[in-house]
Amino acid sequence: MMMTKRNTLRTLVAVLAGISVARAAELKHDLYFCVNVSGQGSVMGSAVAAASGLYRSNDRQNFEHVGFNNFRTFSLTHDPRDPAVLIETVIDGIMRSPDRGKSWRRVTDWTMTEPKGIAFDLNSPDDVYAGLPDGIAVSHDRGQTWQRAQAGIRRAFTHPIIVDRAKKGRVVAGTELGIYLTEDGARTWRLVQATSKVTYDLRQSPHDPNVMLAATSADGALRSDDAGRSWKKVEGVPSAHTLHYGRFDPHDAKRFAVCGWDVGVLVSEDAGRTWVDRTEGLPNRQIWCMSPDPDLPGRLYAAPYLKPVHVSDDFGRTWRPLVFEKAIVYDIVFVPHP
Repeated sequence: MMMTKRNTLRTLVAVLAGISVARAAELKHDLYFCVNVSGQGSVMGSAVAAASGLYRSNDRQNFEHVGFNNFRTFSLTHDPRDPAVLIETVIDGIMRSPDRGKSWRRVTDWTMTEPKGIAFDLNSPDDVYAGLPDGIAVSHDRGQTWQRAQAGIRRAFTHPIIVDRAKKGRVVAGTELGIYLTEDGARTWRLVQATSKVTYDLRQSPHDPNVMLAATSADGALRSDDAGRSWKKVEGVPSAHTLHYGRFDPHDAKRFAVCGWDVGVLVSEDAGRTWVDRTEGLPNRQIWCMSPDPDLPGRLYAAPYLKPVHVSDDFGRTWRPLVFEKAIVYDIVFVPHP
């Protein structure tokens, strides 16, 4: 059977990018960067050479700007029932697109600005949760309207949000001074782990829903083996500098990584017992975010501060620049092809 023109082009681009033909056929997700490419000191609406905001690639080599120019686009998620429905958090609120980013509508008012993390409940996909500088927001209509839901949270600056994929209405949030858990769809929250400063990232293992990882600004990395009920410090990960991201490798249950400011990229391949520095080959140690690729085993993306996004095909042993000349990448997200 003859390949379609689209598939032929994707395969050719993939070969030129160093991705084998077999690997190109395995790509099931679009890659999105939430990125500021305008540099420091920019003012929203000012003339810039390149637009900031969302960039998308379906071949891991060519990237197109999606939607509008916004120099503070923090995170992105998609409706699990329809990957064309995108929801992003930006400096002036939560934006929703029904058509893969062709059009956008702001779905929050000026009482909800600068949201960060955002996530759908896979077991109740009408429900979406978002972290705000002063609490938690929840939507019960696929992100079209929002209400506050933060009873029990003190010092409510909230950055990451994860929804337990194993149970409806079970959500973990990282705040200014601790990690909170709700088991009733955000009606009530309880503190499960105090922290001395902000928790910047939370992740649930794709292999075991009981395993979760937290990246903090002053307490290093924390791990939970009971779905967020209790946490313990991950030995071998420094706490002297801010951690921005923690990620599980979807292809290897024993491998995960953390990154941060002056931390670089640290990788464990034995479920966190030992760690190795994989920063060599990157232009600096100020790594804003990073992510493994769910479609390409061994591939890892890293975003050094105000440098190009780099990519590794051996999980950080070697690196090469991929895209952008100078960037601050706030999130790296994979969305299934529509």
